[in-house]
Amino acid sequence: MTAITLTPANTLPEDGYSGALAGRVFRPDVEGPSVVAIRAEGVFDISAHFPTMSELCEQTDPAAALHAAKGEHLGSLEAILANTPPDNRDARKPWLIAPNDVQAIKAAGVTFAVSMLERVIEEKARGDFQAAAKLRTDITALIGDDLSKLKPGSPEAMQLKEVLIAQGAWSQYLEVGIGPDAEIFTKAPPMSAVGTGADAGLHPMSTWNNPEPEVVIVVASTGKIIGGMLGNDVNLRDVEGRSGLLLGKAKDNNASAVTGPFIRFFDGHFTLDDLRQAVVTLRVEGPDGFSLEGSSSLVKISRDLADLSAQMLGKHHQYPDGAILYTGTMYSPIKDRDAPGKGFTHKMGDIVTVSTPKLGAIVSRMQSAYDCPPWTFGTSQLIRNLAKRGLI
Repeated sequence: MTAITLTPANTLPEDGYSGALAGRVFRPDVEGPSVVAIRAEGVFDISAHFPTMSELCEQTDPAAALHAAKGEHLGSLEAILANTPPDNRDARKPWLIAPNDVQAIKAAGVTFAVSMLERVIEEKARGDFQAAAKLRTDITALIGDDLSKLKPGSPEAMQLKEVLIAQGAWSQYLEVGIGPDAEIFTKAPPMSAVGTGADAGLHPMSTWNNPEPEVVIVVASTGKIIGGMLGNDVNLRDVEGRSGLLLGKAKDNNASAVTGPFIRFFDGHFTLDDLRQAVVTLRVEGPDGFSLEGSSSLVKISRDLADLSAQMLGKHHQYPDGAILYTGTMYSPIKDRDAPGKGFTHKMGDIVTVSTPKLGAIVSRMQSAYDCPPWTFGTSQLIRNLAKRGLI
């Protein structure tokens, strides 16, 4: 099994330690997680000020609060990253985990035209990847492959909807892709995400699945977007294609929500507009020698990030601990892997890298969800641990 090597060079944003970077590590010496500030001088435990990442995110100015917080020096980022992948971990030393903790973990689907077409294909193919290639050609011929200028919910979009209904081509995915209401769903429970360097889980029942490289926005309980990070919204295409009602089984499995490497808070050098311009790159390197690269540009997203956040959190729905939101991807890998016409699906042991210059990179190794470490440290364990440490 291919091992993962993490270094500051392949993890940090392009401007290094310049940003307001916050993360979480698991500390074996205190048997629990700590919120940390990532600085050029090292990694500092700031849990005495902010026992949870959610509490830091609730500050009026999280970036300023992060910079001002003093804390215990836990070591260099280089050393902690080196100890993060499970294969060669020293269980006596800290390692990096997902930056988010008790925030809700939400996701937006069908936010790009290309992604929308792939979801329609999944639905029409009923989870059969061999039928997908012909359907892709047929559906693209009918509605085109560039709907990026079509504003969801606009009169033009509704006119297209009527045409597609008349031709028998309407789909639940087109409804959320060009209709007024975004698809916002729960990706996973709070505390269940895994960070960079970890094994990511695929349900073994799936034979057609893919990574989804995405920007993840961090939203305070007020609804204000305060920063961003990267995510891999691991997806089982065959399961979701069988029925939209199986979305939970397709999306929420052990270790299937990857986030990180750090939360980068907005400040004078990094803003929401930087996320709006982000190009997210995906690389898959397989144990069989297969490789694949692709990218997703948020310039082409159909719904603005602020609109997605507002559809998730507002007077209609509150999240008192805040939330993180996967914002969707325009890239669905379709490159043939095993044979012509069979398209792409993961193999166990695939190394998946998701990156963008302003946020850095996350790296995962794909495994059966059965074989990934079971999720055992939930919210109740966190509360007990923080209480034992005198932090709450």
